[in-house]
Amino acid sequence: MRSPLKLIHALLLGCALFAANAHSEICVTDDSGAQLCLPKAAQRIIALSPGATELVYAAGAGDKLVAAVSFSDYPDAAKKLPRVGSYNRFDQEAILALKPDLLIGWLSGNPREQLSQLQALGMPIYYSELRAFEDVASSLERFGILAGTADTANTAAATFRIGVDNLRARYSDAAPVSVFQQIWINPLMTVNNEHIISEATRICGGVNVFGDLPNLTARIDNEAVLAANPEAIIAGGMGEENHDWLKDWRRFSGLTAVRRNNLFFIPPSTIQRPTPRLLQGTTMLCEHLDTARGRR
Repeated sequence: MRSPLKLIHALLLGCALFAANAHSEICVTDDSGAQLCLPKAAQRIIALSPGATELVYAAGAGDKLVAAVSFSDYPDAAKKLPRVGSYNRFDQEAILALKPDLLIGWLSGNPREQLSQLQALGMPIYYSELRAFEDVASSLERFGILAGTADTANTAAATFRIGVDNLRARYSDAAPVSVFQQIWINPLMTVNNEHIISEATRICGGVNVFGDLPNLTARIDNEAVLAANPEAIIAGGMGEENHDWLKDWRRFSGLTAVRRNNLFFIPPSTIQRPTPRLLQGTTMLCEHLDTARGRR
């Protein structure tokens, strides 16, 4: 039988070990408001959206990615990652076979039933949903915590915040320009004021003509654009260099944007993905709106 002194010592040792293990856990709050805890820094990450893939690389944890979804094409190293389907329908068996210790899901983009099934199987999932520029910086910091690359991630987040602040200061007094942001062609689609693209527009002194629509992304028609009569049209395309979407608008000669030749292209991955490259896309957007002001 143990002596009382030895029993107390054993209990204290057990408490110390429990406290050490609890302290070694890595915990963050994701964009759904849930707390995610890992027993140690993630070593096998799967990103379930192209934006998440890019963010993981920017946070200094690209070497811990074991797979991604289709269209994960930045940086170049991401193109070599094994694919586990697309963001809107992924291969659960392929994911399980890779034995990830962290999945980064897209709250509004991934199929919720698939994410729920993976979570029920014990997969730790960080739910990502970036709606603002600050979300990019804070996501970098949280990914750095989860992957054990906080120094790199914090530096990337600080650099991004400084760049955003500089753009805000530069265009804080810019004359407003009414803007139609086209994110798809068939069906014709745009964004409301809650979308991160609209924040980029506001930073540059632009006003989203469809900002009051109820849905984050919305289908519209040509007649709605003609009625709104924007001073500038900003569009992406079916690729990073494809300007074809803008050509369709030239037949509407009554549009102010057409009459003044304010039809501008921005590579979609720099303005539609919530990543540090938003600085690049927003800088281009600001320059385009300056051009529009000069054509008044």
